Amino acid sequence: MELKNYLYSINQSKQSVMEDNQDAVKKYPAWIVNKCLSSHMDAILYSNEMNMNSGLNNKMQYDFYLNSLKPRKRFTPWVKKDTLEHLELVKQYYGYNHNKAIAALRILSESQLEEIKILLDKGGKR
Repeated sequence: MELKNYLYSINQSKQSVMEDNQDAVKKYPAWIVNKCLSSHMDAILYSNEMNMNSGLNNKMQYDFYLNSLKPRKRFTPWVKKDTLEHLELVKQYYGYNHNKAIAALRILSESQLEEIKILLDKGGKR
């Protein structure tokens, strides 16, 4: 069972993928599902509730989301590897912490990132 199947059933289809399927219960990635849903305004409080009750078994966590959230398309973009490379540059250049640097990356253009890269280049062998 893949992550997209769990998220699709929670967000859109509202059909349980765990019915009579012990393998799906064991492979449920609770932490990742919480992380994916926490980036949506209508699901963040539910995600926080699951973070506070992380001791619940996988089936109970899945059923909570399945029966609590209204059906809706929710897309969670993943941070790409090249973005992580620029993250350290933004942190160093602006003196930001991790969260502020991620927010800055969303608004900085590629040309601005290249300019920061040039300004921070110390030369030498790599």
